[in-house]
Amino acid sequence: MAMHAHRWILIIMVILVSTACGSTTSIAPTSLPQQALVSTAEDSPAAFVVDLPPELINDPAERAQAVIFDMLSGNVDEPEQWNPFARNARLDKGLHQAMIEPLFILNYESGVIEPWLGERMDPNPEQDVWTLTLRKGVRWSDGERLTSEDVVFSINLLLEHPDLELDFFAGLTNSIESVEAVDEHTVRFQLTAPNPRFQLDFFSVKVWGSFNLVPEHIWRDKDPYTFTNYDPAQGWPVFTGPYVLESFNEITFVYVRDDDWWGVEAGFKPLPAPKRLIWTSVNMEADLAQAVEHLDSLGNVTLEEYQAIAALKPNLVTWLDGVPFSWIDPCSRTLSFNTLQQPWGDKDLRWAVNYALDRQELVTDAYEGTTTASRHFFPAYPPLDRYVQLLEQAGLYEQYPLMQHNPQLARQLIEGQGWSLGSDGYYEKDGSQLSLTIHVHEASTTMQRSAELIATRLKAVGINASSKALTNNEWVYHKTNGVFDAMIDWDSCGSINEPWASMNRYHARWAQPIGIPVTNYNNQVRWSNEAYSDLVDAIGALPLGDARIEPLFVEASAIWLEELPFIPLVQYRQLISFDETYWQNWPSASNAYIHPPSWWQSMHVIIHEVQPVNTETKK
Repeated sequence: MAMHAHRWILIIMVILVSTACGSTTSIAPTSLPQQALVSTAEDSPAAFVVDLPPELINDPAERAQAVIFDMLSGNVDEPEQWNPFARNARLDKGLHQAMIEPLFILNYESGVIEPWLGERMDPNPEQDVWTLTLRKGVRWSDGERLTSEDVVFSINLLLEHPDLELDFFAGLTNSIESVEAVDEHTVRFQLTAPNPRFQLDFFSVKVWGSFNLVPEHIWRDKDPYTFTNYDPAQGWPVFTGPYVLESFNEITFVYVRDDDWWGVEAGFKPLPAPKRLIWTSVNMEADLAQAVEHLDSLGNVTLEEYQAIAALKPNLVTWLDGVPFSWIDPCSRTLSFNTLQQPWGDKDLRWAVNYALDRQELVTDAYEGTTTASRHFFPAYPPLDRYVQLLEQAGLYEQYPLMQHNPQLARQLIEGQGWSLGSDGYYEKDGSQLSLTIHVHEASTTMQRSAELIATRLKAVGINASSKALTNNEWVYHKTNGVFDAMIDWDSCGSINEPWASMNRYHARWAQPIGIPVTNYNNQVRWSNEAYSDLVDAIGALPLGDARIEPLFVEASAIWLEELPFIPLVQYRQLISFDETYWQNWPSASNAYIHPPSWWQSMHVIIHEVQPVNTETKK
């Protein structure tokens, strides 16, 4: 059982997945007492299993006060990088779950944008001026107050260095004309154009992370490209969260609770119950039982993996009590065509592929029955399902039978475009064979298996299809530069509670010629349809929930279905589990106070909700 290869974080920002097991030499992180990290495996990297402080895991009282999370994206190549804007920074090592607090958090379960460092954001009637009110009493971990000047500094840092903009707040620098501090707790944003989604898209942890504030008193004279934000002698890194860095290496990161955290005095929240939070990378292939023994939170695994782990850990809980156990991720899987790569600019050929593939086969075989077929590129969340139902009511799924598996119709469409079946069983035209190479990321076995299944189905209808797994660097290059026929990806990701964000990713403004990189993976299919784009612009100009969005959405969706530049395949589900041996009140469908990913910045909510199973161990 391949336990590690497909435990890969899927986020808008591409994170380099490192599978190498590095040195366990401890790095002194802060002015706090250093805690040596000693591997419980042999010295040989091949034998590495788990790397946790033995004085913690071997002391029942200390162990009961720590929460240990699986860092499922692997070891950290640059562990001393604590600059949240750096491309080589790994925020999922606990940095943005324990230390960097967001302004707001979108709660997927309630649909509410919950205030955190920010108290509220209010637009003017024209939606081109937004006013942020900060929560009073917020302090950085070094005791300095967080003020509107820190917000203005952080925003201007990006405006002056727009190439520091990261995927999960992509478009921020193009949206802001100017920013000013009105008073100590009030910030005014002048936008370049009206934007009803300004707060939601950039400051609310809509997917994975959000724009992060940095303290001006530390950063004002630093080069944002070279500053690592790490100096233990000065107590860096400094952020506002309820935990500060205690120790780390490339495998394990330990954070200790800051009992002077601002939230208590400000009346925002009490201290979180855990004394320590630990994020660690484990090697399940070496020894599954040893690797998972101490984990309180385990990131995405397959059903087969989960069943093996549950046999070892009887106190596991998941989002759903039974199969498929999992939570729907916001990034569904799609088969994306390079519409500039001929002959795949032909919509009839793209529809032929749609009729040839079998979504239920993908669900059953590639995903072990843990997901569902997609009838739209949106995640199957109730606020978005309401829009998809509008397409049903308009008869679009009858006009464009997306979910139909019909190999005969696939052949008819191919032959209708002048292709003839050759003696080798594949179609040809003007001396060229009809072929399709489907690229996938090598770290995802589910995507690789999906591509193999699709290729087999395509061969059966006369398309010489194959799949090719790419390394992360190859994946980024091929996708952004348009060096591909087709890809299985997740780049429709964006919409959570309204349709515009995902639809806008395929706006004609983002399309580039082959060889010119696209911006933040937007419209990597290089599809230019002005009518669709105009409708998306019209949707984007309307407030969230405005009834006028509905007919615009239906009209734009009809254009997408007619053209089908990318094909919805399956929903993506995250099989995340939590262990109730030491900690309880984890999120679940029956206790849905927040969504469950432990590698997202929304983890701040969970940290404040979990409680010890034995209250006597709480200090």
